[in-house]
Amino acid sequence: MSTPEPAVDDRSRLLGPAEVRTLAEGLGIRPTKRLGQNFVHDPNTVRRIVRAAELTADDVVVEVGPGLGSLTLALLPAVAAVHAVEIDPVLAGALPGTVADRAPTLADRLTVTTADAMRVRADQLTGPTPTAVVANLPYNVGVPVLLHLLAELPEVRCGLVMVQSEVAERLAAGPGSKTYGVPSAKLAWFAGARRAGPVPRAVFWPVPNVDSGLLAFTRREPPTGVAREDVFRLIDAAFAQRRKALRSGLSGWAGSPAAAETALRAAGIDPLARAETLGIEQFAALAAARSPAA
Repeated sequence: MSTPEPAVDDRSRLLGPAEVRTLAEGLGIRPTKRLGQNFVHDPNTVRRIVRAAELTADDVVVEVGPGLGSLTLALLPAVAAVHAVEIDPVLAGALPGTVADRAPTLADRLTVTTADAMRVRADQLTGPTPTAVVANLPYNVGVPVLLHLLAELPEVRCGLVMVQSEVAERLAAGPGSKTYGVPSAKLAWFAGARRAGPVPRAVFWPVPNVDSGLLAFTRREPPTGVAREDVFRLIDAAFAQRRKALRSGLSGWAGSPAAAETALRAAGIDPLARAETLGIEQFAALAAARSPAA
């Protein structure tokens, strides 16, 4: 069992605004919108994220987009290991040195992988098996990154991610909500999710033009008897015509309105229902009930 670092004054370890700017200048880094780079420079925020993630000393965390290391430095004392996945080779190359300089006794807990988090494979993360995801996800790819990691890393049991506030709301939404949609339904295949609070714009450099929020999730068993890919194709088809009754909206997916109605009735779903009323179990039942002849 891993032993967490003793509680000590961490102000010399964590990065504040001045340290973030100094590190960035030293590396010649100018944050880019293309990579979704907004660096957290507030120690209280990273402390709050680590507390809210409810990690144990035995957890192995995947952190996406560690950037200059603000969140990484807060995570390392709390867990057994951190896999940092960074797409920017300059930032990836600099992170081990930052950790060695500011938290030398924790440096052996860090592994850095230079990769695109939307394509990273489990076998690229050498060392202990990841059990949690904690990350400040890039705004422009937050949903696909989260879904990819949950699919690729089946041992991940929980996590906490920072995303655009509206995205957090959509991901946490349940059936019947106006914000329930494709991201909500697909995440529900893997996990239950809830909002875990807002994050002010002022804690980032540069300051983003959108609000941020925290999303907590806990892995659960997916529906059985049907392939995830089939269910996800159905979800995409259903929400592409979300204003239509499913009998009509799924006619392309099923082959005809009549075939869609047959599958819907076989799954115990009202053919006049709309996509936003179905939970993941109903989507799975409908995918399983699709007529082979359709």
